[in-house]
Amino acid sequence: MTMTRRSVMVMGAGALVAFGLPMRASAAGEDAIAAFTGGADMGSEGLTLTAPEIAENGNTVPIEVDAPGAEAILVLAMGNPTPGVAEFKFGPLAGSHSASTRIRLAGTQDVVAIAKMKDGSFVKASSNVKVTIGGCGG
Repeated sequence: MTMTRRSVMVMGAGALVAFGLPMRASAAGEDAIAAFTGGADMGSEGLTLTAPEIAENGNTVPIEVDAPGAEAILVLAMGNPTPGVAEFKFGPLAGSHSASTRIRLAGTQDVVAIAKMKDGSFVKASSNVKVTIGGCGG
């Protein structure tokens, strides 16, 4: 196979796209965190994120979040093309400040939960989930 200038340009563009996508997904996740917290510092106590260590299928990964005294909980899948997974809001009459759902993960990545507490502070919890079969076309 002879390498022409055109084939080198096409391979270079493909490599740029392949390596640039995870960076943009991570940046989108960081932007979502900044929008939710307003740039405030986050603690680590008071929020529990339960996710499996290994998920055989990324299409249905069960997670559970629990934050007593939370007003809202944001869940992000940092490696997905669209990191925002769910936002749970709790009113004053909520019996418990927990939620569970199943999410889709594109591959092995961190799942992050951030809770806004009633006093205006934020707490963060994360869990790394190893996915054997990706759920977003992978």
